[in-house]
Amino acid sequence: MPTYRIADLTVGLQANGHILARRSQPYFFETTRPVDFTIFLSPDFLQHKQQENPHLSMDECEYIWTGADFYRRLLNFDGLMLHASALAYEGRSYLFSASCGTGKSTHARLWRQHFGRNQVSIINDDKPALRYMDNSFYVYGTPWSGKSEQNLNVKVPLQAVCFLEQSRHNWIERLEAQAALKLILNQTLRPREIQGMESLLTILDKLIRQIPFYQMGCTIDVEAVDMAYQAMSSI
Repeated sequence: MPTYRIADLTVGLQANGHILARRSQPYFFETTRPVDFTIFLSPDFLQHKQQENPHLSMDECEYIWTGADFYRRLLNFDGLMLHASALAYEGRSYLFSASCGTGKSTHARLWRQHFGRNQVSIINDDKPALRYMDNSFYVYGTPWSGKSEQNLNVKVPLQAVCFLEQSRHNWIERLEAQAALKLILNQTLRPREIQGMESLLTILDKLIRQIPFYQMGCTIDVEAVDMAYQAMSSI
């Protein structure tokens, strides 16, 4: 089975569909060392998912549920997925999370427009991976980036996380731990198993203690970028 290096984990993964095969190619990692885990979805499983979701193709089902399996297993390695657009600027990563259609991808693109496409890169435009390693949090690109092709096989220290909402004027405020936890749980994969949920809450406790969280109401202009950067980069 082919092996891939994703979020500093060696993963065995057979990509049959063209979507997963194309997006996983930058993560291909040939090694003889044991894998951390293997992702395998049987044809019967995928066919069942496709029948449950007739608007999806088999390729799309493979892409979606291999991603779900990866992020579920990531919890065993001090990691989690956050539904967010993750960008890198000045060697640090900034995450902008929001419900679909709110404008997180638009806000990330405004950073590239304002600071320069050569200065700002999109790590993952939908489902970046976060891991706690060596007493610090890092953001990784993965092949699973939703409908967007924007993901990079990189590792960048996490600076801050911001939850966005649309507004007629720009404002930003830092969140207390309880408010941050509630918003995170709405934008991550919540395991059904007790052990998995315990792992998630353990890593979230570390994340909230170490990383600043913000909530921001923003317009679609560069003033919002300046406000977000000034608040989030000052910590």
